[in-house]
Amino acid sequence: MSNPLAQGKVTEVISSIGIATIEFEHPMSNSLPANLLTKLTEAITKAGNNDLVKVVVLKSAGQRAFCGGASFEELASIEDLDEGKRFFSGFANVINAARKCPKLIIGRVQGKAVGGGVGLASAVDFCYATSYASVKLSELAVGIGPFVVGPAVARKIGNSAMSMLAINATNWYSAAWAKEQGLYANVFDSTEEMDQAIDVLANKLSSSNPEAMRLLKKTFWENTENWDELLAERAAVSGQLVLSDFTKHAIAAFKSK
Repeated sequence: MSNPLAQGKVTEVISSIGIATIEFEHPMSNSLPANLLTKLTEAITKAGNNDLVKVVVLKSAGQRAFCGGASFEELASIEDLDEGKRFFSGFANVINAARKCPKLIIGRVQGKAVGGGVGLASAVDFCYATSYASVKLSELAVGIGPFVVGPAVARKIGNSAMSMLAINATNWYSAAWAKEQGLYANVFDSTEEMDQAIDVLANKLSSSNPEAMRLLKKTFWENTENWDELLAERAAVSGQLVLSDFTKHAIAAFKSK
């Protein structure tokens, strides 16, 4: 029997005008096991280092879910602190790759985003979504807390809105709410309308001054230079919490639903 955690993939396509489209997919609601997080980090870093790439579009496959967050199958299998820290460092690495990428990244959120998915939407530089793209930070509900994605989410929507998501961990917040908080630049009624808007923006950016965009992005991310260390520390916190009896029971209960 094949390992379901290994079924996901990341693909990258670069258009003739320098638009790199990075797409991730996983059969379990586009969840993110460790191997997929590694591939996503590598793809973002590669696009950032490619002189032919002018702008990046980050998206997931399918229609129903943008990203289901951490893989509960993998969370349940973690047995020691080092293993836990390595897993949560995968999310830290993706966020830091997006932060350090010298190219502007446009996010495409076609459906619900949970946990790490909200972190991804927060780590891009400009994000479009559909009306189906509600958000939830469910980590506290399973005994962890959104420690790794928290800095990216708070940077994008502020501590007040971040705390609402983190504390009311079983509640879905609408795409309209996420737009009001600044997570989404605009919300569309259909993926077709969203994709048309992304194409227009990406084409404009592909003909903009690459150095100006690089410097502009650098200013957007000022005061985050300590995130390599900060997110590593947060990964260790989550790695410790996932070993607790409370969290193990909560994850088991979630999986049994």
